[in-house]
Amino acid sequence: MNKSAKKILIRFFVMCLLLFLFTEKSFSLEPKEFVQMTVDKASLILSKSTDNREEKILKLKDVAKQSVDINGLSSYTLGVHRKNLTIEQKKIYSNLFEEYFLKTFASRLAEYTDPKINVQSQKKLNKNYTMVSSVLIETDQRPEIKIDWRIYTKNPKKLLIRDLIIEGLSLARTQKEEFAAILESNNGELSGLFAKLEEFINK
Repeated sequence: MNKSAKKILIRFFVMCLLLFLFTEKSFSLEPKEFVQMTVDKASLILSKSTDNREEKILKLKDVAKQSVDINGLSSYTLGVHRKNLTIEQKKIYSNLFEEYFLKTFASRLAEYTDPKINVQSQKKLNKNYTMVSSVLIETDQRPEIKIDWRIYTKNPKKLLIRDLIIEGLSLARTQKEEFAAILESNNGELSGLFAKLEEFINK
């Protein structure tokens, strides 16, 4: 191989290396950066006066699909009952939970006109989880609200929200307790929970 060919090969290698490093940096966000980016996306959607409520809800659902670990939440909120699911029931529950979660998340968030959330800090709990602390800035209509985000960090390139703790109250745990109460009132029959989820989705 002559010198000219070697130079071209070296340049190509360097360019590939730089591209790789840039890509790694671009997609490996710190958990607090990920949270701020996510809330900024939601805030931008909610502040758009040109979109009606239905359009905002659809866009908020897309944000949730990209940033929330819906599968992880569906498994957690079912608790010990998930062990009793057949393959068909798992499929039904997974679909119902996703529709239920997205409707709940988007419709509640759509009530805010322009929520301003400031991310303040992060604390690594272990290799799989980091807690991000933030505050929803107070307005004339509401006081300041403390929000902690439990971020699943097993894959640094695909960070996901596993839970929100609002003023000390875990939304995932609250949902788990609600599902447990529904199952208990139906003698542990999953069909009772499925019916409740379908009822909410079809409202």
